[in-house]
Amino acid sequence: MTQAGRESRVLAALVSLVDSLLDDFDVVELLTQLTERCAELLDIASAGLLLADSRGQLHLMAATSKRTHDLELFQLHHDEGPCLECYATGEGVNVSDLRAETGRWSQFAPAAIKAGFAAVHAVPMRAGGTVVGALNLFGSTIGALDPADLLVGQTLAHIATVAILQANAPAPDTVLPQLQSALASRVVVEQATGFLRQHLDVSINEAFEIIRRYAQANSDHLTDVARTLVSDRSRRPQVLTGISQMLAVRTSVSPHA
Repeated sequence: MTQAGRESRVLAALVSLVDSLLDDFDVVELLTQLTERCAELLDIASAGLLLADSRGQLHLMAATSKRTHDLELFQLHHDEGPCLECYATGEGVNVSDLRAETGRWSQFAPAAIKAGFAAVHAVPMRAGGTVVGALNLFGSTIGALDPADLLVGQTLAHIATVAILQANAPAPDTVLPQLQSALASRVVVEQATGFLRQHLDVSINEAFEIIRRYAQANSDHLTDVARTLVSDRSRRPQVLTGISQMLAVRTSVSPHA
């Protein structure tokens, strides 16, 4: 792809994400799309986004793959890795070769290499002068992320922060209520994903994508569909029926796709 073509793709993605902020949007869905755009546009293999709660504890909000999801949780559990360092210092992390960082991250670096990653990068998310999270970028080949890609990554991190703050009513003096609301939305989505995984006997990733597709097909918010599955017993059968019909149609047409 030419440089001009790549720049056009980046600008189109940024415009699309910003346009979403001007419409009625679901914060979990938008953050998921944002990490997907990172993986598509930057010289990386996958991306994840973590957000801090009022106690400064980071939580996973979005990831582009299961291995990224698992690795993000691994670094949170073991309290080391690029996202924690980026959040703690407020500075970007740009590691071109994980093999040289086993002394820095004795547990995370070997786990990341085993998962198939060779380089990691992280950019901070800031709101009101406070670091509220980090956008993590994972590369499958050795090499630093070039300045243009880092700039795009930081821009996407800014968009993610704006999305989180705009998704809820403005707070007078603090961003904490918005952060807590975004985290609560993710918890509901995770609960619904677990419920659907058991109900349909599918993987967690498949369950999440099914909820996303159903929400998109019905012009509904991802979090609202998840909340129905988790807590609305009267409407849950309707959603489950709709999901079953959607999957049946997908199965029937897939052989001819």
